[in-house]
Amino acid sequence: MWNGKTKAVTFSFDDGVTQDIRLIEIFNKYGLKGTFNLNSEFLGLDGTLDRNGRTVRHDKIPADKIREIYAGHEVAAHTLTHPFLPSLSDDEIIRQVELDRQNLSRLCGYEVVSMAYPCGGENNNDHVSEIIRNHTGIKLARTITSTYDFGAQENLLRFNPSVHYIDERLDEIVDRFLALDSDEVALLYIWGHSYEMDAEYITWEKFEEVCKRLSNHDDIFYGTNKEVLL
Repeated sequence: MWNGKTKAVTFSFDDGVTQDIRLIEIFNKYGLKGTFNLNSEFLGLDGTLDRNGRTVRHDKIPADKIREIYAGHEVAAHTLTHPFLPSLSDDEIIRQVELDRQNLSRLCGYEVVSMAYPCGGENNNDHVSEIIRNHTGIKLARTITSTYDFGAQENLLRFNPSVHYIDERLDEIVDRFLALDSDEVALLYIWGHSYEMDAEYITWEKFEEVCKRLSNHDDIFYGTNKEVLL
């Protein structure tokens, strides 16, 4: 339970892009909390991505702005340079994860203990998760495999989110979560990339409506990934 509540909501967004600034304004407006997974060797770099028939900005937050921009939320690791971890040697997995964690810890002024696996598809496996568990300071690692559910999970180093926020089932999942009335713990874990709203997989206005619906419920705890899972 979370402060006596059996329901909790958390968000996780990847890549540390400048669209996070607008996203955090929405979170702060509605009292929501997010965890933001950053690649420390890419901080401050500018770029673009082609997504959904559009070219969108993929500019990274500068290192000296991290503490200010993500204040009140959680900064987490995403590896140094966003590689596909199952293809790497054990030593390189450790370097990519642990150095990113250490770099971000210095920038944030607190110990980073969460991460999200980079890349799509099967971007993690038992071997990778055990390397991370045994050789880094990471205590929680998120996959991209949606459960469409809210139940407890035993393996925090391969933690599966409820839903990707551009998934067509998002409204259904949110409705089902809000309607829950049970003594069993229930966590709604939503993840994504904030630049996806510029690509209009989902609009900013639509996502703000979702945030508004989830906010201000007396029976829900609102926390970062670390606060709800560790």
